[in-house]
Amino acid sequence: MLLMMRAAIAAASSYLKVGYGSRSSTTRLRLRGMLPCLLHSSSVVVVFFNNYLALFHSPASISTESRNTQQHQHVKISNVEDALNVFDEMLQRRPLPSVVPFNQILTQLAKLKHYSAVISLNNKMGVSGIRPDIYTLSIIINCFCHLHQMGFGLSVLGNFFKLGLEPNVTTCNTLINGFLLQNREAEAAALFNKMMDSGNCKPDVVTFAILIKGLCRKGDNTAAVQLLKKMEEGACKPDMFIYNTIIDSLCKDTLVADGLKLFSEMESKGVAPDVRTYNVLIHGVCKLQDWKEVTRLLNEMVSKHIFPDVYTFNVLVDTFCKQGMVQEARSVIEMMIQRGIEPDMITYNSFMDGYCLRGEMDEAKKVFDVMFSKGCMVDAHSYNILINGYCKLKRIDDARMLFLEMSHRGIVPNMVTYNTLIDGFCKMGRIQDAHNLFSQMHTLGQLPNVQTYNILLDGLCKNQQFPKAVELLEEMEGKKLDFDIVTYNILIQGLCRAEKVEYAWDLFRSLPSKGIQPDVWAYNIMISGFCNGGLTCKAESLLREMKERGRSPDGCTYNTIIRRFFNNNDTSRAVRLIQEMVERGFSADASTAELIVNLLSKDAVDPALSAFIESPQ
Repeated sequence: MLLMMRAAIAAASSYLKVGYGSRSSTTRLRLRGMLPCLLHSSSVVVVFFNNYLALFHSPASISTESRNTQQHQHVKISNVEDALNVFDEMLQRRPLPSVVPFNQILTQLAKLKHYSAVISLNNKMGVSGIRPDIYTLSIIINCFCHLHQMGFGLSVLGNFFKLGLEPNVTTCNTLINGFLLQNREAEAAALFNKMMDSGNCKPDVVTFAILIKGLCRKGDNTAAVQLLKKMEEGACKPDMFIYNTIIDSLCKDTLVADGLKLFSEMESKGVAPDVRTYNVLIHGVCKLQDWKEVTRLLNEMVSKHIFPDVYTFNVLVDTFCKQGMVQEARSVIEMMIQRGIEPDMITYNSFMDGYCLRGEMDEAKKVFDVMFSKGCMVDAHSYNILINGYCKLKRIDDARMLFLEMSHRGIVPNMVTYNTLIDGFCKMGRIQDAHNLFSQMHTLGQLPNVQTYNILLDGLCKNQQFPKAVELLEEMEGKKLDFDIVTYNILIQGLCRAEKVEYAWDLFRSLPSKGIQPDVWAYNIMISGFCNGGLTCKAESLLREMKERGRSPDGCTYNTIIRRFFNNNDTSRAVRLIQEMVERGFSADASTAELIVNLLSKDAVDPALSAFIESPQ
């Protein structure tokens, strides 16, 4: 299969050598004729990109795009210091400039998410006698909303009336967005309805976009589509951004068919897609591994002269790598570089992860080194990918060296880094190293989370260090961490595996007093512990308790006790539980089935088992 893919890529490359950049109808026909015969293979995506870029991403088109960008380029404030300097310089002018250039500075700072700085500068404007307008006040409301200070944002409305100003649609949109950021959907909806009834402040396309984005963020795709239909019926028509938002949400929820349907409706209504529209759809279809549909979408991009960006390539690289198809991913990256699109950190991280998934750590490290050589930004996530790969292969010392390298390069390890490495040490039985790293987190101000504690607790249990495990659990309880039954299950299971069933039972029984109710898994662990300890009666009693307390036994529960009954030659009780298990929709697992087959193969079969096997199910 892979040989066929590589051959297809090579064949496509040969087309590139002839007439690169040509847009002749002959070349297009040759490519269109070539695509259908390759649809059976995922590598057609790689082939397609090669042909597509050769046809449409010519140097001429690049230079045209560059010229257009330069014509519309504006000087922008990149940091707070620049803003303060320009702001102070403007305040020194006489006469003072109008409020408009001040609004521009505030707007740019808000886009950079320096909300507190915007509010501070606005206060400075007031002291200097600069009268705010509607847009100034709307900017301030927006900043308060993003700072989760909705009360202050609403109080700014009072300034409108003091200054004789009337809130406009921008002000209302800002407030709706603020309500949604605070999960105050009812108030957002109420304001929207007031706008609908208003004579001079009707919702515009931005209003709908804000509401639809908020609905999609909550995963309420149905409500988002309903609001879209309301737009289509009214005077305010949806734009490409709104369609993209909903299509993206549908695809993220694996509702790709609905996304494609909405995409068709979008085009039928005269709304032209852009590269983001196709990127979202391609990403969704790639998750389904529907290579034929991916190819069709890419083919549409060709016909519409929509140029792929780095995100388009990254989607393909990531998809190939997750499928272990690193050679195909490499081909895509090579094409990116050939066409002048530089791979970014996301590209290389995906590529590294692909090699790590295959256990090819030396190749993954080469990709990591290439990132540095090309000056590509490397962050904690990049290191985490490699550290995780080394830990899975039990190359814990290589992982540790990378961890030490991070601090030398000024990259701060995050929670994932610590958790991965602690888990790696625990699985290698190096509990002291794991505990040292755990202590180091406290020293460096990185507080362990519940997952960190659970990893270390599991490591202590599996290495029979129960006094330390109990001490760690008590530390968690003392710090009032927000942990649940999972943490207790780790210790209960560890005690049962070490044949310390009595201690496990004591802990299990103490759970309600700690405000925690055992789940099905906790019961299964305890029942398994009793069975392995030969305490079948206690196991059966606990099974009855599960039912009484509304914890429905699952297949694991039944199989565990049934196997113990068979091993104790108590076939009648085993058969009774098999019948109950089948009635509840569960079936015997491989181990239980093997016991049944072995019993059936014996000359003397228990009558109860024979009766069950022969009875109609």
